Amino acid sequence: MSTNTVPEQGRLVKVRKRQYIVTDVSQSTLPVSPLDLTRTGPQHLVSPVSIKDDALGEELRVIGELEPGAQIREQSTLPAPTGFDPPHRLDAFLDAACWGAVSSADVRALLASFRSGIELEDYQLDPLVREVQMPRVNLLIADDVGPGKTIE
Repeated sequence: MSTNTVPEQGRLVKVRKRQYIVTDVSQSTLPVSPLDLTRTGPQHLVSPVSIKDDALGEELRVIGELEPGAQIREQSTLPAPTGFDPPHRLDAFLDAACWGAVSSADVRALLASFRSGIELEDYQLDPLVREVQMPRVNLLIADDVGPGKTIE
């Protein structure tokens, strides 16, 4: 974010190489120092919230004028429709939207196996669920049948 522009609430910003939505902007109540010739106005505390799946809801608090590399994304409109997609493409899009909504709804859900197109057996999921519920999980080995790994 530059010194000239302060993002308003609801704007899309890129901070620390991630996409965020600004939820709050507060102006500093401290007076501008007469010795600081680089600053022309008060600083702003910006509170963005992550919109990416891997950090959904993660909040930051940054000084907008001091955050290096931060950018305010330009507002854009929806694209103009140029035609209709074939039914199979629309169906694939709707499936992807449904799976995206499911993965965002419950962060504790195990969805990788459902997205991969493999056949699941109850005896395979039982040790996995127990492992994930343990206090500290470092590594889950999941490869082809036969290499000799043991989960239980």
